[in-house]
Amino acid sequence: MNRIVIDEDRCKACGLCIPACNRDLLALAAKLNAKGYHPISIHDMDECTACAMCAIVCPEVTIFVYKQAKLKKAG
Repeated sequence: MNRIVIDEDRCKACGLCIPACNRDLLALAAKLNAKGYHPISIHDMDECTACAMCAIVCPEVTIFVYKQAKLKKAG
């Protein structure tokens, strides 16, 4: 399963990842993190394609992308 993990306590809510998401899945969370910022959250993980654009533009390196590996069939 494709997924992203956001280190919410390191996120400074710059918002650069929001327009980078081609599926419009990211938004600022309502809650505050330990630094007093509204961290980024994803609202529909099942729709994430793990394109990693959000992680590429994140200046604080708070987004980690995990993409499901495709297995090759022998033969």
